[in-house]
Amino acid sequence: MGAVDDKDPGHRGLDYVTEVNVLITAADVESAAARIAGHVIRTPTVPSHGLSALLGAPVTAKLELLQRTGSFKARGATAKLLTLSESERAAGVVTVSGGNHGIGLAVMAGALGIRATIVMPRSAPGRAVDVAEAAGSSVVIAETMDGAFALVNEFRTKGLTLVHPFDDPVVIAAQGTVGLEFAEDAGKLTDLLVSIGGGALISGVATALHARRPGVRIWGVETEGARAMSAALARGGPVPVELSSIVSTLSAPSASQLTYEHVSALVTDVLTVTDAEAVQGTLDLAEHAKVWAEPAAGCLLPAARQVLERVGEGAKLGLVLCGGNATSTDVTAWAERFGLR
Repeated sequence: MGAVDDKDPGHRGLDYVTEVNVLITAADVESAAARIAGHVIRTPTVPSHGLSALLGAPVTAKLELLQRTGSFKARGATAKLLTLSESERAAGVVTVSGGNHGIGLAVMAGALGIRATIVMPRSAPGRAVDVAEAAGSSVVIAETMDGAFALVNEFRTKGLTLVHPFDDPVVIAAQGTVGLEFAEDAGKLTDLLVSIGGGALISGVATALHARRPGVRIWGVETEGARAMSAALARGGPVPVELSSIVSTLSAPSASQLTYEHVSALVTDVLTVTDAEAVQGTLDLAEHAKVWAEPAAGCLLPAARQVLERVGEGAKLGLVLCGGNATSTDVTAWAERFGLR
C-alpha cells in the first residue's frame, strides 16, 4: 500500500468521462442486468415488520448489503469490467473510492483476472483497504478525497482505464438493476429512499422505477457533511463541496453533470440528516430489521421520518439498504462519539 500526500488545491476533482450528458433508459438498465447476470446476486427484497412498527408505515427493504462484496457497487464495477477490450484488460484499471466502490472493483477485477489500482482517502475504512489488497489490487492512499480524485488522473496517463464510481452511463445503468429488481419483487410502494454519494445508484434506480412503477416518488438522502447533490441542485449544476462527514462511502467531492441531470429530472427531493442520525439508523436497523448495515444505509431511517411528515398517511416505503461494510468497532466508536445507545 502506498501513501501520497496530495494537497494541491488546483485539483478539485477527477476529470469526468462523460462528454454528452444523455439520460440512460430503462432499456439500458435491462441490458446491464443481462450483462452482469451470473456475476452478482439478486438480493432479497423483503417486507420488514420491525421497521414498519418503528416508522409507523409499511416498509419494504432491498437488502443490497447481502450483495457480493457487501454493497451494490459490485454491479457497476462488474458491468464496466465486462465492457473492456482485450488491450484495456491487459493494461488494468484504476478508480477512486471512499470504500465500497474500491472493494467492489478490487474483488470483481480479481475474479476476472484484471489488475486494479484503487486510490482511497486516508478517511476510508481500514477494512476497505484490507479487502482490496487481499483481492490482489494495489491500494494508494491520499490525504484527502480531493487528493484521491486528482491522483487517479495521473494513473490514467499511464494507460489504466478509469472505472469511475458514478460518472459513467455503464455504471449507472448497472446500479439501476437494484431498482429493476425492486420494481419486480416489491409489493405496493408510494415512496422509495436511496442514499446518495456521487449519485449513480439513485440515478439508475430512479430510471428503472419510473419506467416500471410510474408514480412512485424517489427520495435521495445525504449526510450534512457530504452534500454534493444538494449543493448541485441548489446551484443548478455540480460544484465542489467541503467534506466533513464520517460516512466516507457517501463522500463525493462533487456530483457529476450526468448524475445531477438524472437526479434533477427524476428525484422528488434530496434530504439531509446528521452523522449522528445516520449512526443511530445503523443501530436501529440492527435492532429492528435484524440486519448489519453501515451509516450510508442507516441514514435512510431518519430521512424516512422526514418523508412521512411530508407525504402524510397512506405512505408505503421502500428502502435500498445499500451496504454493510462497517465494522462493529467502527460503529461502536461512532456511537460513543455521538453519545448514542
